[in-house]
Amino acid sequence: MTATAAEGIRRQRGRPGYDLESVLQVAVQVFNERGYDGASMEDLAKRLGIAKSAIYHHVSRKEELLRMALDRALDGWAGAAERAQELDAPAIVRLEMLVRGTMAVLETRLPYVTLLLRVRGNTEVERAALERRRSFDRLVASLMEEARRDGDIRADVDSKVTARLLSGMINSVVEWYRPGSSPTAPVSLADSACAIAFGGLRVPR
Repeated sequence: MTATAAEGIRRQRGRPGYDLESVLQVAVQVFNERGYDGASMEDLAKRLGIAKSAIYHHVSRKEELLRMALDRALDGWAGAAERAQELDAPAIVRLEMLVRGTMAVLETRLPYVTLLLRVRGNTEVERAALERRRSFDRLVASLMEEARRDGDIRADVDSKVTARLLSGMINSVVEWYRPGSSPTAPVSLADSACAIAFGGLRVPR
């Protein structure tokens, strides 16, 4: 069979001119624009320019695309958490490493992290993702408390509240950051976040 004939058969079987990675990328765009609940497979098919049946060559249902997208963000965060936990250093150093790793994931996987931060737990996949996210938040709080006991964080601040504020600062980046928007910025997002979180805004006198 010639290559041309084989390609013809693949098209007849409804195989799209997109691989799974490309379908996932477009799905995340549509989910972020319309909301997961408001986006349909028909919307995705129109964006891709293919028949809806062709998408089912890659996945069995819309929720499967959601799971893969959320795992893309969560796996990145899990990797950052693992590297921070394995570091043989004081808690404050591990915490800063975790913040830097989290920011790196946010920059490189922005659409996926954006989707993760917008899920509300309406499906089993979303609830599982939220539980994984809560375990990450618990690690931040644990490191914060350990650093406070070490004397590296002020004793007059509540560790859990500070952990929430830190997470909130990081998570809010998805609402305004656009890759390449400040190509000549001398300070990275991670450097700025760590300077504010661990050094504060006031210049030492």
